[in-house]
This record gives sequence, structure tokens and C-alpha cells, in this order.
Amino acid sequence: MTTNPWLKTLRPHGVYALHGLTATDNTLVAVDSVRGYLVSLDPKTDDTRVLNPHNAGDFVGAAGLCLWEETLWFSRGDTVYYCTLDDFTPQRFVTLPYAVQGIAVYGPAVYVTCQKESYIYVFSRETKREITRFYAPGVGVENLCVRGEELWVSDTIEQTVYCMDRGTGSILFSLLTPFPSPTALTFYNHPELEESVLYVAYAMEEPYIRDDPNSANPYQLTFRDRTFVHPLHVYHNPDKHYTLSNGYLIEMSYVEELSPLDPVELEALEWHIALPVETPRQSVRHLEPVGLPFETRVIDEQPIAVFQFDRLKPHEARIFGWRAILEVRGIKYHFKPRDVDDLPEMPPEYQQRYLVDNDNLAMDTETVQRAARNAIGTETNLLRQVLNIRDYVYDRLEYGIKPHIDTPDIVLKRGMGSCGEYVGILLALLRLNGIACRTVGRYKCPDRAESREVALQPDFNHVWLEFLIPGYGWIPMESNPDDMHDRGPHPLRFFMGLAWYHIELVKGVKFESLVRDGKRIPKEEVSLGDLAINHVRFRILEELPPKR
Repeated sequence: MTTNPWLKTLRPHGVYALHGLTATDNTLVAVDSVRGYLVSLDPKTDDTRVLNPHNAGDFVGAAGLCLWEETLWFSRGDTVYYCTLDDFTPQRFVTLPYAVQGIAVYGPAVYVTCQKESYIYVFSRETKREITRFYAPGVGVENLCVRGEELWVSDTIEQTVYCMDRGTGSILFSLLTPFPSPTALTFYNHPELEESVLYVAYAMEEPYIRDDPNSANPYQLTFRDRTFVHPLHVYHNPDKHYTLSNGYLIEMSYVEELSPLDPVELEALEWHIALPVETPRQSVRHLEPVGLPFETRVIDEQPIAVFQFDRLKPHEARIFGWRAILEVRGIKYHFKPRDVDDLPEMPPEYQQRYLVDNDNLAMDTETVQRAARNAIGTETNLLRQVLNIRDYVYDRLEYGIKPHIDTPDIVLKRGMGSCGEYVGILLALLRLNGIACRTVGRYKCPDRAESREVALQPDFNHVWLEFLIPGYGWIPMESNPDDMHDRGPHPLRFFMGLAWYHIELVKGVKFESLVRDGKRIPKEEVSLGDLAINHVRFRILEELPPKR
């Protein structure tokens, strides 16, 4: 698969943090808020040229950037400025009570974002007076650009780009960015392509080991700035309510190594390991066994690799598992509360499978039942109920990794839980409120899209969940705050969305189990953890082309 040279990652030379991005007929123009450089960036060669060599100080701290006709607009601090491309001396346009970030200009309208006030303001370019304002779609620092009747918004914390109606401020759809901390965006009409390409700038810090031979501690963990520009792919499917973004071709292998702690002898054993599933965002291009052959069997609508062992002898050495080549993309669903007002009845089989306590959820305890009531209050809309339950759990738990999973009643009293315990509480509260839900997992590929052809190993497994919208289908939702520890408002980036690195392996059933005579062997008789060591490996092979 060849990569279009126009659609590569752009890395301007000599910049620290890009927080503004716009386009001319021939190049991209970005502002480095640390250096104050306005840089012209060639999308094909990365050639970088400073446009304001004598006015860099005026642009230090700039956050937004926009070019309309021959006028350059930018934000800095609490003020919006404009200047010409011949003379970069800033002219004040308007000052707000708080810091402003994004800016976009289209005809007579000037759009400005203010995170502190959670608004997108619309000013008259001629009179400088406020025309109207919209609620900002996310909770992070946001930047803007306009394409026709669309207002496009990037949000640093949400890791999301929103497409809004620029006249009403309503969200048309949204999509996840492949990298964290998107800081700016613009559309660029490529001279060699028949379409405009959406470029997004990113700015963040990354840890690295600094080698200081003059120090008593020569190897020091520190941070450095990291910034670049990358195309954002957009595939919007309005009929199915989702939008796909950038994706990657990933090799994943899951392998078990027999290494029993004590001598164990088992006969007529089936070893079940879940396989990757086909979804709107994930497809299985290739699947093959590792070490031993397996039979693919569909159990509870899920594909399972079944390894047969007539007899496992004490201290027997075996390596077995599977390897898959997967196409995985980011996905974001867009439903409004009114879309789920009149829903059909849930199928009876779903009620029997996904509204019951079938995994130690403690749904019969007063602690969990009280939490289920308190979480939704008087809310009757399904989407708002799910969001209320999610936020209720986020507000009452701190995230912490633990060696075992306790039941939801214990976790609620303790106030701290792992991702598996977050899932347990969410499952219990959703099901007690009549919302069908199921677990999904079980791994995330390390979020290192630039590390191609390198063996990557996850630090630990991971689970999340899906809830059912009757008449439509299953919608994903992250189980824990996913590294967002501040008390609300909580980000919505993984509410009805998954990043490209979420790997969907199994839904609603056990990921791995030992079976004899068609029945799962109890953990008390033999434990998977006591019998084998799992080895999980990823390789990011290449970025996928835009989906058409």
C-alpha cells in the first residue's frame, strides 16, 4: 500500500508549539506560540520559512490564526488582533474579559472561542459588536476554521474535531483525532488533488531520558516539546450516525505459554481464546494460528479460537495462540437525545442476557441499588441516563490499578477502582435502570503511531463497555476517565467513541476460558493465571488511506 506524499506528517523546522494554523493558495501558515514565529510550511517538502522575522515578539503567546483575503487575524491573551501580510504590526479588534483562543473569519463574521466562558462568540467584522454566541462543544482549549456553511472546531482535551453549522452552532458530527492535544486546524486545497484536505496541528510534551555526563545521575527523566501537523481523514456516515477518522494497519498476536506454578494434569481440555471481531471501525484482514492449530467456533455470537488438548501432562511446555492483521480506525457516534425519544421494545433475549447480574455485579445490594436510583434522578431519556450514570461513577471514584477486582458495592464504599471495577459499577447501574449493556475488550495497542514495525507490548489489559440503543444497536463507552482525573465537566471524547488503538476482541462473554465437556472449568479447580503466561504483541504496520 503506497502512501500519498501529500498526506504525510508535516514537521516544521525550529518550532516548539503550534497553536494556530491557516492556509494560503500555496502553503500552510502556522504560529509558534513559544517563539512567536509565523511560519510558512510547504505541505509536500516541509520547507519552513519565517514570515515575521522582525515582529516575532508580537506573536509570542498567540493561540488562534486565520487568513481572510489579505488580512491575518490572531488571538493573544484576552484580545483579538489583525494585521496585513506586508506589515505584521498588530491592530486591536476586540478584547474579552478572559483569554481567547481560536479565531476564524468568514465574510462579515468573526468567530472567537473562550474556554473560560465555554462560548464561541460571533462578532461583526465591521462594527466589532457581538452578533450572537454558541455553546462550545467540548471542555478543552478550542480552535476554529470555516469551510462554507460549516464551522470546524478542534478541542485539546476532547481529542476531537467537531463539524458545526456556523449559523446555528448545532453539531453536525464529530470525529476523534489520531493524536492527543489537537491545537489548530485548517482546510488546504492541494494543487495536485481534487479535494481539500483537513490539516490538524498538535502540540504536547513527551517524556525522554536525558543523558547528562556531567551529573552524578547521568540519566534523567525529563520532558521536551513535540509539535507537528497531520491530515485528518473524515468519513461521515449520517445514516448510521457515525464518523470514521484516521486508522492503522496493525498486527496483533496473543500467545499463551504453558508455565504452571504446580504440577497439573488435565484431560479432554478445550482452551478458548477470543478472536478479533468485525465492526464498523475494525476489520480482520488476516488470521492465523501460532504454535498449534485451532478451530474457529462462534459462541454467543462471538468468534472464539478453540485449542484441543487430549491430555496436558505435568510441566508440559507449549506455546499457542493467534496472530491477526487488523484495519482499525477511530470512530465517533453522533446521537442527540431526541433521536432516542421513541425507541422500540428491547428484544426479550437481550433482556435475559444484558439486564441480569451474571458477573458478580452485586445488583441485589442496597448500596448498588441506591446508587442506581441516585445516578439518574428523574431523567427518562436513555442517552442522558447513560451520561448521568457515567458522570456519577466518575465523580465518586478515583482510578487505581489493583491486583484483583472487587464487587461494585465494595468499590463504591472504597471510592477507588481499576478499569475492571469501573466497568462492574457501570454495568450494574445501567442494568438496574433497564439499559442493556455488555463488556468489550480486552487490549489497547500502545498509542505510538509513529513507531512503525516495532514490537509494542501493552502495559496491562483493558475493558470498556457498550450500551444498547434499541432499534439501532450497540454504542461504545469508555469505562474509566482514561487519564482525565479532574472533577467535571468530564470529557466526552470516548463517550460513543473509540480511538484507533482500541482493539475489539470479545463482547459480552469471557475473553479466555478452560472448558471440559462443554462446561467452563471453575477457577477454584484450575486457574488460567496459575497455568500459563500470556504474551501480547502489537506492530503498527502503516497508516490506512482515507476511507471512501
